[in-house]
Amino acid sequence: MAPVLEAHDLWKSYRGGDGGLLHILSGIDLSISRGEMVAVVGASGAGKSTLLHLLGALDQPTKGFVVLAGQPVQGGSDEALAKLRNQAVGFVFQFHHLLREFSALENVMMPLRISGMEDRAARSRAEELLARVGLSGRMLHRPAELSGGEQQRTAVARALATDPAVILADEPTGNLDQANAERLHELFVELVRDMEIGMVVVTHNRSLAGRAHRVLLLESGRLVTTDVREGVA
Repeated sequence: MAPVLEAHDLWKSYRGGDGGLLHILSGIDLSISRGEMVAVVGASGAGKSTLLHLLGALDQPTKGFVVLAGQPVQGGSDEALAKLRNQAVGFVFQFHHLLREFSALENVMMPLRISGMEDRAARSRAEELLARVGLSGRMLHRPAELSGGEQQRTAVARALATDPAVILADEPTGNLDQANAERLHELFVELVRDMEIGMVVVTHNRSLAGRAHRVLLLESGRLVTTDVREGVA
């Protein structure tokens, strides 16, 4: 089975105040398959979020390249890159970033409408996904009327809207209490398995990392396989 996400010799460097180069990522190689969850762990400031931004085509590497759903990320126009992000990758962040003036249903419909889907079909897809994440009775509520866990599950449904090949999640349960975090952990496992999507999750949470198929430690700009008991703070 072809990978849904690949990174080849990925580097990200910045010019420091002294004029020297600071290497945040140093030759990352990574391959994610359908139905696979990979957890990336490491110390704060190690470059985990930077890695996710490169994998999701939100930023460009200094060197190396990314292949997302079989398509090279580098070299395309801004319009082609935006279309690839919209169709092939879903993002879940620590803070849900829902549009507060819109209902949960309208928030999930948003990427579908941006992609050009007709309103009735977008609504049906959004309703299906909100039911899948346990929010069938909360679809018309605005974010302020939802609990923290419900807001984050709405964000997960939105990330799934365009049937992406891969989900990229950056500390997705970092702002939740333990009960809501555990519920979201179980949901991720089910979605990866049942929808056969790839997932890369950056986390400090041992419970979430322990559910992944692989745990990779980002240290000194490189990824190494680690034991979840050792790699999560």
